[in-house]
Amino acid sequence: MKICFLKEAAVAGPMGHLTGSPEGEAPPPDSAASDVDVLARTIYGEARGELVAGQEAVACVILNRVRRARDRGGRYWWGSSIDEVCRRPWQFSCWNTDDPNRSKIEAVGKDNKTFKTCLRVARRAVAGTLKDVTEGATHYHASSINPPWATRRGPCAEIGNHLFYNDIE
Repeated sequence: MKICFLKEAAVAGPMGHLTGSPEGEAPPPDSAASDVDVLARTIYGEARGELVAGQEAVACVILNRVRRARDRGGRYWWGSSIDEVCRRPWQFSCWNTDDPNRSKIEAVGKDNKTFKTCLRVARRAVAGTLKDVTEGATHYHASSINPPWATRRGPCAEIGNHLFYNDIE
């Protein structure tokens, strides 16, 4: 089982924030806090109805995308930082302006029990202590749908109500 080590994915974010440091140094506190917040809101928007394992799996997909970008020279079409990956249009639907989840993820506060869980998962992910239960997946979808990109592909993991894929570019 892999562990999602964010500190291995040292790439600059949209405002120069690092998602980690190759020397193992912690990112600046404001950067880490921002990464945790964006990641937690994405987890909340995408998997708030899932058990913790399902929320962790969504976090791993995001970290795997950041890692994949790092492995390809620091840039990839879906972005290279937690913020870029999460907010890339049409990737995590909860951030799409026309998605009904958008207002929910923007309004949810730290007093919300489910969001508190998402924050705990996001903190573990940003700290690099979250095990990758998705086998390196960079994509997932609800098991109730079959998007075109998943046609003729077998999922590498099924966690909660989602199917995960590690062979999608």
